[in-house]
Amino acid sequence: MNQVFHRIMSFLMAFVVLFSTMSFTVNMHYCGDTLVETVVFKKAKGCGMEMQNPSAVGCSIMKKNCCDDKQLVFDGQDVLQLSFDKLTFEQQQFIASFIHTYIDLFEEYDEDINSFREYKPPLVVRQIYKLDETYLI
Repeated sequence: MNQVFHRIMSFLMAFVVLFSTMSFTVNMHYCGDTLVETVVFKKAKGCGMEMQNPSAVGCSIMKKNCCDDKQLVFDGQDVLQLSFDKLTFEQQQFIASFIHTYIDLFEEYDEDINSFREYKPPLVVRQIYKLDETYLI
């Protein structure tokens, strides 16, 4: 049971480290006020209604583009390794003694200890439930 608990906790801690250090980007494309596309890790393709360059059209009037692209960037944690050298000697001593006592707290025994193993059960001379006529139903 203890080994299963340790394995589950080690997998959970590995996932916590993985997801806390991972960075990703979410790209969203809005057409007007409506969300058209959401993409993770790539650039959004869009809806195909982007305006052309006004100089290529030959028009001097600028129109507002109805489409809008937004980008959310989630940065992961870069520094994970904490230096053990920055702790004072008393702090290092406390951590070492705490870990030592915590490990010894959950010591397991290999054999099942029962105090009644050495004793033999009493001999049945009479069946008392038949004498008293008490039966479990």
